[in-house]
Amino acid sequence: MFKNTMKTGVLLASLGGLIVAVATMLGGRGGATIGLVLAFVMVGGSYWFSDKLALKSARARVITEADHPEFYGMVRSLAERANLPMPTVAIAPSDQPNAFATGRGPKKAVVCATEGLLTSMPRAEVEAVMAHELMHVKHRDILIGSVAAAIATAISYVAQMAMFASMFGGNSNDEDRPNPIAVMAMALLAPMAAGLIQMAVSRSREFEADRGAAELLGSGRELANALERIEQLAVRRPMAVAPAQAQMYIHNPLAEAHGGKNAATMARLFSTHPATEERIRRLRGM
Repeated sequence: MFKNTMKTGVLLASLGGLIVAVATMLGGRGGATIGLVLAFVMVGGSYWFSDKLALKSARARVITEADHPEFYGMVRSLAERANLPMPTVAIAPSDQPNAFATGRGPKKAVVCATEGLLTSMPRAEVEAVMAHELMHVKHRDILIGSVAAAIATAISYVAQMAMFASMFGGNSNDEDRPNPIAVMAMALLAPMAAGLIQMAVSRSREFEADRGAAELLGSGRELANALERIEQLAVRRPMAVAPAQAQMYIHNPLAEAHGGKNAATMARLFSTHPATEERIRRLRGM
């Protein structure tokens, strides 16, 4: 747990340092201030409205215990065991077995399962998946993910804004202006670096939620089995979801079959989720 927490902290600090460096290089102190203000505004917006955005993207409906007593009761039991308030429960109309958690914190959390998860998986595996999602709530991963995504987006925005200003604005003989070639390089490389760090943050939180779910249930076996089954079914049952929301799910809903070892390695580098086989290996070792 400590190792993953430290890794997340280092990655978030790297993102913060990157936005300051990019904004300062491209716009001086004024650019750094703009970048930081922009990041905080975007963090606030994405964090505050994360539940509404996620539910709308998944076309999910909030349910009550009367709507689906078995599933609702399962979530309530898990929340009690995890010492969490009862979250809002929702179901998304997708055949792909999947689930996500969202919300501003434990008292405003939402957990959502797809219809495919509830109809394609044994009860014990559904329980393991929802335990994983509740661990995201317990660890406040929605906030961490919102911060990482917002800062990464702000870096991209600042870099592009500076690039256009360098190309089309001001006097070309102005000695205070940054080198246009350096600006172009930074505008291309900084967003890529920010995206890679953001994805690494997301992967570290998935491992931590897996570990927490295994501890809550007393074993990692059922979650490992669930991930294995989801991996097999997800490719055959595509899910329509906004790419920006994909990182919240237990398994990337937009994942496709990899075309070989090299392609798989590159895909994992740019993925918001760890390799499923690595997650399964760790869980079965618990």
